[in-house]
Amino acid sequence: MSKLTDNIITSKLGWLWLIIALVMINLAASVLHTRIDLTKEKRYTLSGATSSLLGNLNGPVEIDVFLKGEFPSGFRKLANSTQEFLQLMKDRNGSNIQYRFVSPQEKIPGSDVMFGDSLVNMGAVPINLTVQKDAGQSSNIIFPVAVMRYNGRQALVNLYPGASGRISQEEINSAEALMEYQFAKTLDNLSQNRQPIIGYAVGNGEPTNYKAWDLSQTLSKGYDFRMFDLQNFPAIPDSMGLLMIVKPITQFTEQEKLKIDQYMMRGGKLLCFMDALIAEQDSLSFKPETIAYDRNLNLTDLFFRYGLRVNPDLIMDLQCDMIPLVVGGTADNPQMEFLRWNYYPLFSPGTGQIMSKIPGYIGSRFANSIDTIQVPGIKKTVLLASSAHSRTISTPALISFNENRNTPEDAKFNKNGIPVAMMLEGKFTSLYRNRASQAQRDSLAAVGVDFRGEGTEPGKIIVVGDGDIVLNDMLPGENGNPPQPLPMGWNRYTYRESERQTDAGRYFVPVANREFLQTCVEYLVNNPAISETRNKDIVLRLLDSQKVKENRVMWQFLNIGLPVILVIIAGFIFQYIRKRKYIA
Repeated sequence: MSKLTDNIITSKLGWLWLIIALVMINLAASVLHTRIDLTKEKRYTLSGATSSLLGNLNGPVEIDVFLKGEFPSGFRKLANSTQEFLQLMKDRNGSNIQYRFVSPQEKIPGSDVMFGDSLVNMGAVPINLTVQKDAGQSSNIIFPVAVMRYNGRQALVNLYPGASGRISQEEINSAEALMEYQFAKTLDNLSQNRQPIIGYAVGNGEPTNYKAWDLSQTLSKGYDFRMFDLQNFPAIPDSMGLLMIVKPITQFTEQEKLKIDQYMMRGGKLLCFMDALIAEQDSLSFKPETIAYDRNLNLTDLFFRYGLRVNPDLIMDLQCDMIPLVVGGTADNPQMEFLRWNYYPLFSPGTGQIMSKIPGYIGSRFANSIDTIQVPGIKKTVLLASSAHSRTISTPALISFNENRNTPEDAKFNKNGIPVAMMLEGKFTSLYRNRASQAQRDSLAAVGVDFRGEGTEPGKIIVVGDGDIVLNDMLPGENGNPPQPLPMGWNRYTYRESERQTDAGRYFVPVANREFLQTCVEYLVNNPAISETRNKDIVLRLLDSQKVKENRVMWQFLNIGLPVILVIIAGFIFQYIRKRKYIA
């Protein structure tokens, strides 16, 4: 082999053949691009669902990534990871995937409008980032988002789940793990000929005022969000991708329950946020205590048949939000302090695959616990649960401000993981099997719906024991400004404090209620295979800082000095062999 190589090199055309071979190899490498992913979590491998989605594209996909500029190392790493992932997509379908990185401060071609202003109108949330420079600090508004355009439509892709410039390596790691899911979910939505229909049930006192503003705004992006009156429609159509029931306050009739039941028998999707007790913060505005009692919504038997029960109790948790309470002073000059309010639990997302990527806590108010019932063939998954320091109180429950003026007795808060949100999956059995009247059957047959005593298609149900989780407060206006709606789940008192940061040393925990709602809806409505890409996890392997500090000189030598020494030794050996071979 070495003799053949020597003959090629020493021949007159040897170097020419070598150059031609190198050119051919480079041309082949530019066309046939491949790689071997040796990472344990397959970081650089697209899932089967994403690959199939990219392979079925019938037109170009244009992606603008707004991560161009001077960023700290965390966002630079996010930008690099985004470019690597987009290159993976381009390798899968190079003719249809086009991407570029754009600065939000640049102007849209042919317009005086900057990209950043256009992104705000699309619903992007900017981050005010402080960048350290040689001349001092400078403030920079960044948008960790991308805009994807396909089939004449466009949508935002969120690349960073946080809302603060004080980023951590864990948050960047989580953003990288969710990147495939974010891009695949957006592309799948743009590929659909029509948006999935989400029906918001009304007719039983469900809120339709300002309290549901954020819910409506959130679900109107990417879905066909409609109001659906259970009383006026003869049946729930099969075209309904999801039926939502949010904090009803009046009883459901048997006819309404029959409509819901038969919708589930045909493989329907149901998302319920229920308050089993009448317990409102407004009731404490006029007196320091109130009694919480059963709403009697007439849904207990329906949920019981499917496999769960919303209990008429209240969860109290030491992991909770705060409210301002009067702790002293006079009537004219009261002394106010923020105290823990155990009736406002902060739930950690479940450790399972569905909710594990949600950042932050889920804020609630007067939440009810949920029990499960053994039903064959039904899979049950806990989505939200209380902390290890919680308890329940049964109805009739006395709620009093005086409870929080003193330190809670920790010994009473000894329950761990009380379920407050549950998902059921499978083929359900009808509540009206063997008991549906002829009049009920006739009412369904009149609109072309056959009564079914057993589920013929698998359905999904998510029930949450708190209706306020997806509702929002209003922030009172100041200086002549009108009131502003808050994000869902935020406490109007702690939200204002977290904005101003006036209370030194106190940390107000941000809530992720909107992300919780989006995750529930996406799992129920979207392509299940794409939803599974959300489970992708990237292990953060950090160096031991103490060992790095102790062995710093050794590692510097191994990484810098040793390669130089090896090159020098190899040079001496080569020269020694060459002298012995050619010098007699």
